[in-house]
Amino acid sequence: MQKNKSYIWISFIVLVFGILVIPKIVERIKNGDIVKGRFDGIDKTDSKPSGLFKVGEAPKFSLTDQDGNTITNESYSGKVFVVEFFFSTCTSICPIMNRNMVTIQDTFKDNPDFGIASITINPDNDSPEVLKKHAIALNATSKNWHFLTGDRTYIFDLSNKGFNLYAGQNPKISGGFEHSGLFAIVDKEGNIRCRKDESGNPIVYYDGLEQKGIDMIKKDIALLLAE
Repeated sequence: MQKNKSYIWISFIVLVFGILVIPKIVERIKNGDIVKGRFDGIDKTDSKPSGLFKVGEAPKFSLTDQDGNTITNESYSGKVFVVEFFFSTCTSICPIMNRNMVTIQDTFKDNPDFGIASITINPDNDSPEVLKKHAIALNATSKNWHFLTGDRTYIFDLSNKGFNLYAGQNPKISGGFEHSGLFAIVDKEGNIRCRKDESGNPIVYYDGLEQKGIDMIKKDIALLLAE
C-alpha cells in the first residue's frame, strides 16, 4: 500500500512538472532562445551600421606600459581596440597570438583610431623594460599598441572577472601560467562588441590562434571603425 502511494505522488509531481514547465520550454524553442540565460546582459539587437552585438561595457583599468606611462581605458577613448592577455616568456600560444596581433596592427597601421592592449599575466617578470624589448622584437610599431603590466592580483581580476578571459598559474606546465587564446574587441565608446555565430548567438570573443578568427576580427574592426 505504501509503495502505491509513492507511485501516486511521483505521478502527481510529473504531472505538475509537465503542466508548468513543458509549455515554457516549447515556447522558448519556438522563440529560438533555448539557451536563454547564457547571454544575459548582451544587447542582442543589431547595432547599426555594423550589425555587431554589444556585449557590455569593458572593465575599467589602469596599468603601466612599455614606456613607463600610465595607460587606462580612457587612453583608448574614441578608438577601437583589441585586448589580449599573454606573457613574454610563454612558449606555447603567446607567440602565435602576438604574431597574429602584428598582422592586425599592420592592417590598420594608418588608422589613428585603432589600438591594441596586450596585458601580461606575469608582471613579476614582465617589467616595462622587458615589455619594451618584447615589443621591439615583435615589430610592434604602433603608438597605440601598449604592452601593459601592473599588480598581479589586479591583472588576474581584470582578466578573469573583468573581461572573463581565463588566466591562471599552473606550475605543472611550461612557463607556469595558462590563459585563454581569445581576443576581445572594444568599440569607440568602451563597449565589448562581437558578431553572431551560425545559430545567431554572440560569439563574445574571437579566436586569436586560427586564421579564421583573425580574418573575422579584422573584418569586424573595420566595421566598428566605420561607425
